[in-house]
Amino acid sequence: MLIHKEPRRVAVVGYNRIPFARHNTAYAYASNVDMMTASLDGLVSKYKLQGQRLGEVAGGAVIKHTREFNLIRESVMGTSLDPATPACDIQQACATGMEAAIYIANKIALGQINVGVAGGVDSASNVPVVISEPLRRILLEARKAKSFGGRLKQFMKIRPKHLVPVAPGIDERRSKLSMGGHTEISSKHYGISREDQDRFALESHQKMAKAYDEGFLGDMLTPYLGLDRDNNLRRDTSMEKLARLEPAFDPINGSLTAGNSTPFSDGASCVLLASEEWAQEHNLPVLAYISFAEVAAIEFVNERQNLLMAPVHAATRMLQKANLNLQDFDFYEIHEAFAAQVLTTLKIWESAALMKTFGYDKPLGSIDRSKLNIKGSSLAAAHPFAATGGRLIATMAKLLNEKGSGRGFISVCASGGQGVTMIMEK
Repeated sequence: MLIHKEPRRVAVVGYNRIPFARHNTAYAYASNVDMMTASLDGLVSKYKLQGQRLGEVAGGAVIKHTREFNLIRESVMGTSLDPATPACDIQQACATGMEAAIYIANKIALGQINVGVAGGVDSASNVPVVISEPLRRILLEARKAKSFGGRLKQFMKIRPKHLVPVAPGIDERRSKLSMGGHTEISSKHYGISREDQDRFALESHQKMAKAYDEGFLGDMLTPYLGLDRDNNLRRDTSMEKLARLEPAFDPINGSLTAGNSTPFSDGASCVLLASEEWAQEHNLPVLAYISFAEVAAIEFVNERQNLLMAPVHAATRMLQKANLNLQDFDFYEIHEAFAAQVLTTLKIWESAALMKTFGYDKPLGSIDRSKLNIKGSSLAAAHPFAATGGRLIATMAKLLNEKGSGRGFISVCASGGQGVTMIMEK
């Protein structure tokens, strides 16, 4: 139901996350609900929201057990928020956190709610175990049997090979390739060198290490299960160490490695969004405003090099609507799923010939690299799929608030050939 005739400004007034962890390390036995609750609880405590009924909490997870069908609502119920706070699950692969923020922001802009939380969580450690298809069919027939003898007859068909679980995976259903497999094709197609990828990854670790040393991340994290910082960060990495790593997706001619790709990881994040009026009533400063967002998708089955290139479309359309150029920003936060993916996106934006292959008459142009991911990004922090969007929005909000003015650009690629971009302003 539309309440306000004119859209209201949507403010980012808070943020929180737990440190991100490489899978099968600190959070190996934590569930999505556990981690999401911890992230929300930290937000509630930090901004004194105990007992308050918020407009809505939205978020989700990419890797989810069936018992987590109501993941975000269960997480809300585990916090000290008023249990009358509604919640819903949203999922758009790696863009889940961004899409959740757009969902909450639109409700605030329309006046349907005054405040809400957007977030995301993922555990690559605690993945669902799927039984084999032959075993599933046997169990189904046994359940349909009318007698004990009929059920026993079905159970007698079970063989040891049927008990082997299906290996978990997140390959694209239509192309049968992983995101890394697609990006390996991208790196070859667009001529992204191994050295450039390794250098980009090294810089991400160096910038995030510096951000920790300077205290930038101190108020952004709630310690959890013994971690007080992201345990994927490698202070001692170097070009020499990165160069020694073996290719991860193409053992013969590959350039993507464990060093220039994000690892499987666990973690959760959330951001507090509100109207200006709500922020003022609760004595919370406006860190930044969300002013534009765009979601796009791309065909990637026949054009396999373009799985993670949907931000080309999202950015172009969003900038046209905002009447801005790609150079009109003080900060850029581009999700680093793979170093090659970021470098490819930048190369396409800069090239008239490549942009033409995407259907555009002119390039977006180059950006000032000194403004890109200046506090490090996913290659250093790691990438719990649904949690990355909240981390990016929080980082951008803090950068803009510390500067006191300016404009920020966020871009996230996602599985399924999708992408989300956002503009934030102060």
